[in-house]
Amino acid sequence: VAFTPVSDSDGFYRIDLQNSKVNWVGTKITGSSHEGYVNIMEGGLQIANGAISGGKFTIDMTSITVTDLDGGMKGKLEGHLKNEDFFAVEKFKTANLGIISVDGNNVKANLTIKGITHEVEFPVELKLDGNGGLKATANIEIDRAKYDVKYKSGSFFENLGDKAINDMIKFNVE
Repeated sequence: VAFTPVSDSDGFYRIDLQNSKVNWVGTKITGSSHEGYVNIMEGGLQIANGAISGGKFTIDMTSITVTDLDGGMKGKLEGHLKNEDFFAVEKFKTANLGIISVDGNNVKANLTIKGITHEVEFPVELKLDGNGGLKATANIEIDRAKYDVKYKSGSFFENLGDKAINDMIKFNVE
């Protein structure tokens, strides 16, 4: 994720939406997967003494996009991910991440999806870009079942066999 300093605030870096993205990967129990991205609407990091001291982000859940399929199959999966089986984006248009604490490169944050909030923990790599801005990368893995995303989840349904979809979703934030 790329950030630009805000000149009128002390240590706040607003996200550069054009140069930032959140990639996702979801897998089936069989190992097959789908991938795509979701857009960040707004957010930023508070930096103190060269380290993250806080931050918050809003994700546009209506922007869920599939990148490993084309045509009708792409549209069908995107529609399914947006409906009640998965993220119910008509009702829950955004997800939010708010940093609680930072210990070195390890971040603890509250993540809210579908109105449900849980604490997540993940490492962040922070680099100055040489132009007064900074870049951050993070790999976040969440358990979708905790956020009431039940479709073909072994946590909610029995006897799914090879039709089960892994509860863990991976996000690569650049």
